[in-house]
Amino acid sequence: MLIPKFLNQNLSETELVHSRRRFLKAGLGACTLLTLPLAATSVHAAFKRPFEKKLSFLNLHTGERTRATYWANGRYIPEGMRAINHVLRDHRTGDRYKIDPELFDILHLLQRKLGTNQEFHVISAYRSPATNAKLAEQNGGVAKNSMHTHGRAIDIRLPSRRLSDLRTVAMSLQAGGVGYYPSSNFIHLDTGDFRFWGG
Repeated sequence: MLIPKFLNQNLSETELVHSRRRFLKAGLGACTLLTLPLAATSVHAAFKRPFEKKLSFLNLHTGERTRATYWANGRYIPEGMRAINHVLRDHRTGDRYKIDPELFDILHLLQRKLGTNQEFHVISAYRSPATNAKLAEQNGGVAKNSMHTHGRAIDIRLPSRRLSDLRTVAMSLQAGGVGYYPSSNFIHLDTGDFRFWGG
């Protein structure tokens, strides 16, 4: 057996055996200490539930509901996105559009800040250009090139929360546009530059 030089210095057989044992124990102890953080991390990773982002919606015009996981394990989930896009379609024409995932992230962050997972009541989400043009004719407050027509805006409320509180928290995110429409009982959110209006 190979004996380290510092152990082989005129020691008796008994002392040599004891020194050898101390040396091996110290080595094993060091190895154990080195592997503990990795072992702890592995156990933690094995039992830690993967982070998911879920959203729930009720379309007030169609009565349709969905609760879908749209993001998990570091990626957007196509099936969840499709389920949400279906409920957020233009209810007047049936046209669907791929909603900007950033809008979902804003809504999810809004829910987390509010400490709720209640479904959003949807007044308007995607609007086809034809629908938007018709609404713009009827109402001067509808933008001709609305972000709704690009799948980048949604008008919502949360029944359990005051609209003013919803607006305050949405503005605190400083992520996109926040419109406040108390007379119609909804706020507008979009993925444009941070700005706000209404009151």
